[in-house]
Amino acid sequence: MALRLVQSVRHTALAAAAVALLAGTPLASGPAFARSAPESFADLAESVIGAVVNISAATTVSEQRNVPLPQLPPGSPFQEFFDEFFNRGPGQQGQGQGEGNRPQRRSSSLGSGFVIDESGIVITNNHVIGEANDVTVIFSDGRKLKAEVVGKDPKVDLAVLRVKSDKPLKAVKFGDSDKSRIGDWVMAIGNPFGLGGTVTAGIISARNRDIPAEQSSYAQYIQTDASINKGNSGGPLFNMNGEVIGINTAILSPTGGSVGIGFAVPATMAKPIIDQLLQFGETRRGWLGVRIQNVDEGIAESLGLGRPRGALVAGIDEKGPAKPAGIEAGDVILKFDGTEVKDSRDLPRIVGQAPVGKDVEVLIMRKGKEITRTVKLGRLEDGEKLAKASTGPAAEPEKPAIKKALGMEMSSITDDLRKRFNIKENVKGVVVTRVEPNTQAADKRIAMGDVILEVQQEPVSNPDAMTRRIDALKKEGRKSALLLVMSAQSEHPRFVSLGLE
Repeated sequence: MALRLVQSVRHTALAAAAVALLAGTPLASGPAFARSAPESFADLAESVIGAVVNISAATTVSEQRNVPLPQLPPGSPFQEFFDEFFNRGPGQQGQGQGEGNRPQRRSSSLGSGFVIDESGIVITNNHVIGEANDVTVIFSDGRKLKAEVVGKDPKVDLAVLRVKSDKPLKAVKFGDSDKSRIGDWVMAIGNPFGLGGTVTAGIISARNRDIPAEQSSYAQYIQTDASINKGNSGGPLFNMNGEVIGINTAILSPTGGSVGIGFAVPATMAKPIIDQLLQFGETRRGWLGVRIQNVDEGIAESLGLGRPRGALVAGIDEKGPAKPAGIEAGDVILKFDGTEVKDSRDLPRIVGQAPVGKDVEVLIMRKGKEITRTVKLGRLEDGEKLAKASTGPAAEPEKPAIKKALGMEMSSITDDLRKRFNIKENVKGVVVTRVEPNTQAADKRIAMGDVILEVQQEPVSNPDAMTRRIDALKKEGRKSALLLVMSAQSEHPRFVSLGLE
């Protein structure tokens, strides 16, 4: 059975679950490499459990009924019964009437959270509250307080809530997750399957994990084998000093239950986001304005990098900060603001954590030479709004011509081919009309209808220009050619390296 990432905490009834009772408190000393297992977690759990809360999030939505009304004879004694049934709906208890007297349905979810300020600041996951319009924080002593949503960050799956209490609340502090090590003991507290105040323990299994989720581009996660299940989402992961070093957010599991692979947002990554949400009610991430892809061995050879490294710029946002700074498609970003970019996954995180408006130096490799460009960072959220509203200029189609090269048949773009392959009017290049089987082009998923925009970072407008460029590369002794390919199934182009031998 394939593994799946589980983030949802929604359920309406207590589910059966196997509960492992773990016990253990850290021993006092001894070398780090020889430390024994804790004897008990009791003192640690007692000192922090009062700050861990359950989160109840409810969403009320109007139901749209499409149930056909029964046809009753005039004066039927059942008319009044059916009128009442269809106007109120079955199981009306707990339901109300929405706009236009439309019946309303209430869906609920349960998750976890923790207090970081005694005045009433509570942290949880964004996916715990979703679009809920009624959020309640439930404390270990049974108190229930209505919560205001201060701000949310779907990209790293965080949410900040505020409650009003007539007395100071028990709070916990963040620790330095960067100092945590693989093998360190950790303790999780949360609300799995509605079982509030559940304590589990384990170790840090790995650090800097990427997980298959949307927010993975902006976060690297702590992996732990401490038992985390549905309902633990948003709860704290403690170190042995009682500091929060992670916020539990997801598990990898073939069943939906814990198999010892859980993920937490590191505290050092979460804290600046939480500070932004508290100050502005929203995030303010740095924005470079580039579309990137990973550098594989073929691309590294084509660009003279020596080994795969950095982030390859596949495209530039016309209104983004990178364009006026002189960064171009085909550049490989090696360092950003002094931080090495090991691969394309690093860049969004590094840029996103940089202050908006900061002037940063970007080291790039362009045609075998390292150069530095200075970029004044924009704001990612503004860039996303621009991307939704942007449209490209139209372009004139080229005259038809057909050539064969690198296991492909290619043609100039005609009006007929634009319609046939749904090629946008602003796309210029050479359209692939056939891909021979068992070729590198087929292995690299180039398909009929794809458009080749560039060969070795030079635009090609017709098949003749493309074949001339390929012949020139062969004469230079190149072993591969770097193609910039636009697929009809994608909004953005990608680089593909094909061998010339």
